[in-house]
Amino acid sequence: MSTDDQRPDGPAAPRTRAELRAAREAEAAAASRSSSEDGGADRDETPPAARPTGGARPVRSTFVPPDADSTTTFAAHSSADYVPPAPSTTDYTPPAPEKPKPAKAPKPAKTPKPAKVPKPEKAPRPEKPAASRDSRFLLALGAVLGILVLVGAGLGVVSLTQGPRITEVQVDPAEAIETSGSRVILTANQSLAAIDESQVTVEPAVPFTLDAAGRGIGIRFTVPLDDDTEYTVNVADAVGAGGGPSATLSTSFSTPPSTIFLLRRDADGNDQIFRTDLTGEKAQAVFAADKINDFRATSSQLVVSVEEEEGSKLLVMRRDGTDQRELELPGVGYVGAIQVSERGGLVGYSYSDKELSDTEGRASVLVTQSLSGDDEPVVTEVGGKEANIFVWQFVPDSAAVLFIDFDGALSLVDRSSDAGVQSLGLATTIQGISRGTYTAIVERLDGSVVELNLADGSEVPLEASTPDYGSAITITPFPGGTLRHVVSRDENGLPIGQAIVRVDDEGAATPLVEVDSTDSILQACASPSGQYAAVVIAPELADNPYDQMLLPLPENLETHLLDLRTGDEIVALTGFDASWCQTAPQF
Repeated sequence: MSTDDQRPDGPAAPRTRAELRAAREAEAAAASRSSSEDGGADRDETPPAARPTGGARPVRSTFVPPDADSTTTFAAHSSADYVPPAPSTTDYTPPAPEKPKPAKAPKPAKTPKPAKVPKPEKAPRPEKPAASRDSRFLLALGAVLGILVLVGAGLGVVSLTQGPRITEVQVDPAEAIETSGSRVILTANQSLAAIDESQVTVEPAVPFTLDAAGRGIGIRFTVPLDDDTEYTVNVADAVGAGGGPSATLSTSFSTPPSTIFLLRRDADGNDQIFRTDLTGEKAQAVFAADKINDFRATSSQLVVSVEEEEGSKLLVMRRDGTDQRELELPGVGYVGAIQVSERGGLVGYSYSDKELSDTEGRASVLVTQSLSGDDEPVVTEVGGKEANIFVWQFVPDSAAVLFIDFDGALSLVDRSSDAGVQSLGLATTIQGISRGTYTAIVERLDGSVVELNLADGSEVPLEASTPDYGSAITITPFPGGTLRHVVSRDENGLPIGQAIVRVDDEGAATPLVEVDSTDSILQACASPSGQYAAVVIAPELADNPYDQMLLPLPENLETHLLDLRTGDEIVALTGFDASWCQTAPQF
């Protein structure tokens, strides 16, 4: 026996790093085979998350190799737990040292991953975060409310120190020069104490009524306003409903220049309605037809009677001639004496059937209907029978009709109510009805001319003018006076001239237009406010033949426009039937 065999065991020879790595790989492979043979099934049944985390698992330590040049860290079992691998009879051959790769352990069978537990930092925070957001919202809301309170308080302080102010003004100047009853509505920044009419002034002066409540002040003009004029409305000593300092509420607006519509007939059959300014330089045709018998104008519409072979047609259109539509008539016949009620939205006319005899047909019945065409024509009745009407007029600013029938009975009927016909005695003619006063000028059977109050039936004689120009053929009222058509005669009673005289409310008379016996005055009308007058004259009457229309008139007619305040003539225009007039001229 060799002495080497009896030598005591010395320390193991040191291994190289490659040998150590190969040994570890062999150990890992053996452990892997052992696990797959003995306990693989158990491992597969237990998910990795369920493995015990106690001391049964080897504790790993960090191995630092002696070679200081290497920076690779290896994980190794502690020397206490290390067991050298047992020799194996299998054909297993460890991997070559040149390419050391750790053997891959067989992957356990895939099992459904357990539901991920939300990380604590991502879990919805309980009450504290919500409370924080609510607190921030409440703080922001409080800040906004605080600002609003401060602004409101500031405005309140301003109101208390400055008094009421106007925040809005509503007015339609174009309508105000066309019709009575237009309004200026002032809206204040606060509710106001009671306002009296004595606190309100309008310059230039014009009659008005007052309606004030809350923050609103409504001033209603009872007559149309002048054109091309600046108006100023003042409300003095206006005080808030809760007290405080007073203030004067003031506003101004300007009315536009006037325009007028005239009818020009043509013997060749090209009749036209044209619109012009008061200089006559901007005349523009708005409607044309072969035979235009009559027309009337509202602030927004034209109503035209057209004569055709089978009878009359009644058309409604805009003021520029567009959007034409035909109104239904009571039958096939003829229409004349057209009038309109701006406030009532009505058109009225005299109607006669085309087929007329002593026993059949209607003659000169008064018909009213809506301008919209939404209703059927209504024939005026007295005592349950259709009345034959001699003369009639709409009452301005209402839907009432004043008429005289063939028996001379003067009656009033209001189309806006069911009050029926009101009898006002006997009369021979209706001269005119004043705007805004509900007063008519009528001639009684005895020849006296009276001012009749249509509200209560009372009447007073019409005062003679100074100087006295005698009895008038026609009397046309306007705001501030009347226009009177008078005839001068020689000692034998023969006419030698005609004139239009302006008579103011005090009775003072001023001649405006005078013609001799060769000419004839057909009609005189005032503009809605009484600012201007339109006088229709037929010149050279002996050489001025009549046309062949339902309303026959001389072919050559002139309309003279005058300033009623100064008496000066503005312009003379070809045509007649001025839109300022309530009715067509009669000759």
